[in-house]
Amino acid sequence: MTRLGIWLATVFGLGYFPFASGTVGSAAALVIYYFTRHWPWPEQIGLIVVITLVGIWASSVTAAHYKRDDPGLVVIDEVAGQLVTLALTGVSLRGAIAGFLIFRVLDIIKPYPANRFERLHGGLGIVADDVMAGVYGNIALRLLIRLVPIGW
Repeated sequence: MTRLGIWLATVFGLGYFPFASGTVGSAAALVIYYFTRHWPWPEQIGLIVVITLVGIWASSVTAAHYKRDDPGLVVIDEVAGQLVTLALTGVSLRGAIAGFLIFRVLDIIKPYPANRFERLHGGLGIVADDVMAGVYGNIALRLLIRLVPIGW
């Protein structure tokens, strides 16, 4: 089970990328978004819930294995957060790139309460701060779409 947990937490090994592995994880979410953006809303939300729950478990397994609170190779949290940012927006490639940049900034600065969520124990803390950054990202992306109507 440990190997499976690490494999999922690293999103099939993407977390081993030698630099900016979180950015690579967020980019992987763009690929998932591309194939699921036209899904009905219950399926989109269901996918995010499944990835989040699997991410919590897999992150816990990986953190325990490596004896670290938040191993840098765990990137499933970025996938979950990035998908939350893009959820139910239906944006095109331009909008997805804007959402990608918004999420990366929010994931790095971790505005309140995301910065508190990362203090939670195990995989829940690893994933929750990114999901919260994704909620903020979704709001920011929706505001951008409204304020700058250029066909996102």
